Amino acid sequence: MAGPLVEAEKTDTRRYLGYPVYGDERSGNAGWRYFQSYGALEYRMLNLTESELVVLRSYLVTLAGLEQAIPAAGASLDTAGAMGWTRNPAELEERGVLFDGWCRRLAGFLGVPVGPAFVGGGGVGGGGQVSLVV
Repeated sequence: MAGPLVEAEKTDTRRYLGYPVYGDERSGNAGWRYFQSYGALEYRMLNLTESELVVLRSYLVTLAGLEQAIPAAGASLDTAGAMGWTRNPAELEERGVLFDGWCRRLAGFLGVPVGPAFVGGGGVGGGGQVSLVV
């Protein structure tokens, strides 16, 4: 898709980075939006070059797949072994860590810290293992 990000892509970007909902500008209750890191994220999403949009959209596709795989892994939580197949007991946690790592890569690409929904917060795409607060 060419052109600027559509609202759904902005929403997913904010969500994957751990930022709260943006809300409706017309509500008048927008003061919380003006924290420096949140403003930087909004500015970058509005001012990406065509090649940066391609990369960001690639991240969004990757993250959507990783996110969908996390609840799908729950389908086999009740099976510890079946005819030579044994469930990886750490699969759910490992998928979460992989997802979080890609979220942090996206934050690093955009040059913004992860948002407040990440346990342990900050750092531009910073290292360390975190989990989204659910």
